Amino acid sequence: MGISTLISTSTASNSASVAITSGIDSTYDEYMFVFTDIAAAVDEGRFEFQVNVAGQSGYNETITSTSFEAKHEETGEENVFFRISTDSDQAQGTAYQGMVTQLENTAPGACAGILQLFTPSDTTYVKHFYSRMSGEEYSSPQNYVVQYFSAGYINVTGAIDEISFKMHNGNFSGVIQMYGIS
Repeated sequence: MGISTLISTSTASNSASVAITSGIDSTYDEYMFVFTDIAAAVDEGRFEFQVNVAGQSGYNETITSTSFEAKHEETGEENVFFRISTDSDQAQGTAYQGMVTQLENTAPGACAGILQLFTPSDTTYVKHFYSRMSGEEYSSPQNYVVQYFSAGYINVTGAIDEISFKMHNGNFSGVIQMYGIS
């Protein structure tokens, strides 16, 4: 990783979504979004993102992705799981891309992590991304500490200049910082 330059900080407070509509341009080939204390307003929150190509609206660009998770019971029992998260996979889909699923809506249920977006201003190639998140999963009767991983590409050759973050269900709170990587 190169030198990171903070471009913007967005704070959500029981917000439906956070859109970053400036600062993504040809200045950097890589952008990193850092998520701190992302908390769902309701149980089973799924934190997601989607983008817009310059001049477009609707946050509905085509994505192909895969996701997996590793989790461990909060009680420290021997139950450790590794699984593909098909509920966040897309095959040329236009939905918001899941980065973390089933967040608990209590204080320890907040998640943190990063999203890397590569060459968003390129007008020749598709745009690759990956995310890595940690959080507490709501799963009755037992909660889990989970690492979530998502990766894929946004199947557009136009320049991406906007990104939106939201919960699939309900509002959220937390801090999103955008960095340019040089």
